[in-house]
Amino acid sequence: MSGELAPGVHIIACATVAEELSRLGVARDRMIVLEFGLHMDPDELRKTLQASIDAIEGDDDILLGYGLCSYAVVGLKSRSHRLVIPMVQDCISLFLGSEEARMAMLEKEPGTYFLTKGWIEAPDSAYAEFKRLEERYGEQRARRVARAMLANYTRLALIDTGNYKMDEYRTFARAQAELLGLKFEEIPGSNRLLERMLSGDWDSEFQVVPPAATVAMPYLQGAQPPTP
Repeated sequence: MSGELAPGVHIIACATVAEELSRLGVARDRMIVLEFGLHMDPDELRKTLQASIDAIEGDDDILLGYGLCSYAVVGLKSRSHRLVIPMVQDCISLFLGSEEARMAMLEKEPGTYFLTKGWIEAPDSAYAEFKRLEERYGEQRARRVARAMLANYTRLALIDTGNYKMDEYRTFARAQAELLGLKFEEIPGSNRLLERMLSGDWDSEFQVVPPAATVAMPYLQGAQPPTP
């Protein structure tokens, strides 16, 4: 699939999503790439997204390479652009191809902790936090703390989107699952939803917010934003 975008179309994306989009052919200079760790603070993510939107000139569409991310997108607004938002809870659904795929995975095994290549490499990932704990407290105590933090999880699932060679990441994820006392499983991902976002094939899986309209909860629950 070609990642060629129409002239003037912009993408604002989380670093992990941007990496997948790059593999689909989107040039990095067509994207504003935001730090991975922003999803941990929805208010800060909202502020950063709004600042990024405000910095874009023109009136072409802005695609958000994000899920709803604890409703960090609520309150966003563009004066002159349409905002296109995938209707998924978080980026895991983007990597699996749909919100339905994510829900099916969690129905099968609710205590699933998902990992991707990007999440493994992120500087503020769960693994990076474990290494900080290990440096501070030593391996055994760090392991106890990490297991307590993940007490509600039973499975570590590594998502293979098909865009990378996975040997190194598979070995790493398997070792982390063993360290944390979790079952390891590798699961197939899908580029389907990201490809549809790039293609402009926006149906009920996306919310298209017109210029000057503010993203509000009803729009994220299926209502259509009014045209200002």
